[in-house]
Order: sequence, then structure tokens, then C-alpha cells
Amino acid sequence: MSVGPAIVIRMEPLLTSKNLPAAMPLNPTATEDRESDDRGPAGDAALHESERQFRTLADNMSQLAWIADPVGRIYWYNARWYSYTGTSHEAMMALGWRSLHHPDHLERVETRMRRCFATGSIWEDTFPLRGKDGLYRWFLCRALPIRDEQGNITYWLGTSTDITAQVSAEDALRELNESLERRVAERTRELAQINERLQVEISERAQAEEALRHAQKMDAIGQLTGGIAHDFNNMLTGVLGALDLIQRRVAAGRVSEIDRYIEAAMSSANRAASLTHRLLAFARRQSLDPRPVDVNQMVMSMEELVRRTIGESIELEIDLTTGLQLTNTDEHQLENALLNLVINARDAMPDGGRLLIQTEIVHAAALHDALPPGDYVRLSVQDTGSGMSAEVIARAFDPFFTTKPIGQGTGLGLSMVYGFINQTGGQVLIDSVEGRGTRIDLYLPCHFESAHRQQATDEDAATPRAEQGERVLVVEDEADVRMLVVDVLRELGYSVEVAADGTSALPFLQDGGRIDLLVTDVGLPGMNGRQLAEIARQQRPELRVLFMTGYARNAQVRGDFLEKGMDMLVKPFHIDDLAQRVRGLIEAPSDKP
Repeated sequence: MSVGPAIVIRMEPLLTSKNLPAAMPLNPTATEDRESDDRGPAGDAALHESERQFRTLADNMSQLAWIADPVGRIYWYNARWYSYTGTSHEAMMALGWRSLHHPDHLERVETRMRRCFATGSIWEDTFPLRGKDGLYRWFLCRALPIRDEQGNITYWLGTSTDITAQVSAEDALRELNESLERRVAERTRELAQINERLQVEISERAQAEEALRHAQKMDAIGQLTGGIAHDFNNMLTGVLGALDLIQRRVAAGRVSEIDRYIEAAMSSANRAASLTHRLLAFARRQSLDPRPVDVNQMVMSMEELVRRTIGESIELEIDLTTGLQLTNTDEHQLENALLNLVINARDAMPDGGRLLIQTEIVHAAALHDALPPGDYVRLSVQDTGSGMSAEVIARAFDPFFTTKPIGQGTGLGLSMVYGFINQTGGQVLIDSVEGRGTRIDLYLPCHFESAHRQQATDEDAATPRAEQGERVLVVEDEADVRMLVVDVLRELGYSVEVAADGTSALPFLQDGGRIDLLVTDVGLPGMNGRQLAEIARQQRPELRVLFMTGYARNAQVRGDFLEKGMDMLVKPFHIDDLAQRVRGLIEAPSDKP
């Protein structure tokens, strides 16, 4: 329906001192005849004057006004009512007020009016009334019960105020809000569609870039396979040759000379393990094993190896700062990083020169924006070689970038050094001048623990043995590795149970027997080592777990992979490393009070 402007009905009573209306008597013929005898002529005149004043006021007010008896029957309307509706007193008495109400609202209005008249409470409502032009306007209607001195309702006084302008404004505001909400929703949908398209484009571009990087990397790997294969073949030749000689000498009963072959095999195997670790670290698949490291001690332990590596034509100078703080890093990876830098420096000085290895403590605030403020151990390698151009320095850390001929370098060295130092929380800086030499600085965050304490800890932990009755469960799918681990643990005095996979390990965990430690490979077939550990801890919450891994994606972030009472041992490992990890886990304090 189309409803025009709106009206408000307010009821404000005009009262005498006795709370009676100062005008229209409720029953003129009965009341006036009965009371006229008591009032006399003067009282009648006063009453008529009061009624005249009330009519004058009511007929000239801007609101529609009306009066109803105690049960709600309207018997009087003011002149404004008749002017708006175009009706007369006789028509209203005949047709009633309902004839002017909009049919859509009549039932609601009647229900609320009856309830208020029945309970004697103030009535207020908003609804449209039809004017003499046939249009509806909105009114706010209000009726008050007027009571006598005993509290009885003598009549109801009602007013109706036109609120059409207010309702129209509210409708316009509501329509404006709805329109604004629609526009916002439309813009939001458009932005969502644009964002979705942008995400698709970004994803497609990222996939294309990744495919390009992969293609470039595979091309580089294809070109450099010869160099890597050459290195591995040399190492394997050393291992296989030494083992073959050991086997022949033992068979011939000549065991007095096998020590040097054992040392050669160990050296070649360690070099192969080192290259594997470096490749995995470059691919971000090798987890670090950070421990407090004395860099000075590490450099001194490598001095002989460094001298053999650079040859007699290069002068070696080592300048170590006394009282150097420890740094928390993977010592094996740091040794590889230093050896990488030494080899690069050697190759830059084919005609000989001078190589300086230097350590000192520096504060990062005065060094470089890439380093957070703090104290760092700086390990520097400086040569007097050919140096690098600005273009080469800019690409020095790129994977597979090398200035060496194919077969003489993999292009992974500096890239892996850079990746490792960043994983440690440090930084690598290059300072080089063509024709004068290169200086590479490794910045490693300080770890404030005395070297004496760390050395004492390492000495005390050397090849610890089992205590009486300690039992270890070993789960490893590779037969050779399983045999080695089991034999080592039994050699150290542990009682060992063996399983080739997670499923066959479950009975040992469920039988209630003593198990002090679970040693498991991460990459087991079927149920992997991490899943086995979770099942084991459901049965034995305090069970300690040592994971062994050579390549495990889940081992990349040790903090997420390892819980309390767990540790990780990276393959290949030495017997002393295995013994110390096993002992450390078994002797670690329990969470129980």
C-alpha cells in the first residue's frame, strides 16, 4: 500500500483542581441536571466558561484531539480532527474512528487499544490515518486515563500528532542505508573477484617462476654432475680401496699395518658424509645440530688439514683472539664452511700468496644493517689472490654460480656457506678488490658459556656406557644400519630389542616390559618414526626417543619435530655421538615431581 506522510497523537489532559476535565462533561444531561441544584447560577456560569475555554484551546491546537469514556468509546473530537478528516460529529458518531484507519494496521491498533483501556495504562502507537483528500498520513497517537479523587477513570484524553515528515525522513534514511549497503556489497564482491583474479595470477606467475628456477637448476645440475660425481668417486675409491686392503691383510694375517688403511677409509667416508651434508643443507633438507662451539679450538684442530689443503706455495697465518666467546652452531657445518672458504682462497692464488684466518669479537651495531644488534664471533678468511669484480660479488651466493671450469667446482660452496650461516642467525659479508684479494667474514651470534665448562662437559661425556638392566628398543629398516646400531649398543652394555619397522615394534611397547629408550629411524616404511613415537608415548608417556635420520623433511625444523625427551642424530654418525646421545636422553631429568 502507498501511505502518505505520518501523524503523532499525543494526549495532554486539561484538568481542574479536582482532576476532572475543564470542559466536556462525561454525561451532560445527567450530570449537569443533577449538579446544577448544588452549584446554583454562579456555579453554572463558571462551568460554562470553563467549557468554552477548553473548546477554544482544543479547537485551535495543531494536534487532533479526542475524548473517550472510561471504556474507550470516543464521544468528542476537536475542530482539527474534522478539518483533517473532512467529517462531522454526526458522521464520526455513525461511522466511528475505525473508518479512517488503514486496513493493514487496524487489527494491530485495536488490539493494543483494548489492552490499554482494560488495564488503565497509557496508550501510545503509530499508524496512518486517512485525510479528506483520501491520502494517508502517519500519526503518533497517545491517550491518558484521567482519574477522580478515588482513582477511578472518568474519561480518556487523546491526541494525534502528524509525524509524516519524520517517517518519510526515516524511510529515506533507511533506503539510503540499504542503497549504501548494496553498493558496499557490490564493491566488496568486485574487490573479492579482483583479489581472486590477482591471487590466481600471482599463483600462476609463482608456478611459472618456480618452473623456470627448476629448469635452470636442473640444467645447472646436469652441467655440474661430472664435478660432483668426480668428487664422490674419489671418496668411494678411498673407502673401497682401504677396506679391500684391510680384508686382504687380515686374511694374510698381516694386521700390524691396517691402522693406516682404517684411517684412510674413515677420512674418505667422512669427506663423503661432509659433501652429503652440504648438499642437503643447500637444499634445506638437512637439520642443523647446534651446540656451543669454541671457534678458536675448531680452527686450531683444522690447522694441519688447512695446511695440506693450500699446499706449500701459500703462506698460512692464523690470528686468534684470546678469550673468545662460544657460538651456538653446528660445528660440523662450520668446519665445512671454513674449508670451503680456504679452498676458494687457494684456487684464487694459483701462483702462491698469503692466507689469513682470523677470529675476534665484534659488536653488530657498528657493522652492518643486515645484522641485529649484539655481540658476534667473526671468523675471517683473507687471501691475496685475484679478487672478484662487483658483478661476481653480486652473484657469489647464487646456487651453482662458479667462475671455475666444469668439473673443477660445483658452484655450491659459497651458497651453502651463506645458507648455513643464515640458519645459525648470522651473516656473511664479502670485501674484495680485483687484483688485490678477497676477505670473507662469517658473523656468528655469541653464546655466553665458558669454553672450560663446555670442554669439561665433552670430556665427561666421552663414550658413556650402560648401567645395569637398561633396555633399548631399536627400530631401523636398513639391515646394515640396524646391525651397526645394535652391535654398538650391546658393546656399550645395553640390553637391545630389535624391530625392522613400526608395526613389529609395537608388541615390545605394549608388553609392559622395561624400555628406557626408543631409537628409531624417521623414514620407516608405512608407519614412520614420528608416528611410532606418538603411539609409544600413549602407552609410555615418559619414554625417551632418539630419532636417526639421513634425509627427513619433517626434521627441517627441529623445534616443531622434537618434543621434550626427544633428540635427533643425523646419519652418518660416529659411535661416540650415538653413545653420548643415548646416555644423555636416559639420564635426562623426568617431568614427574
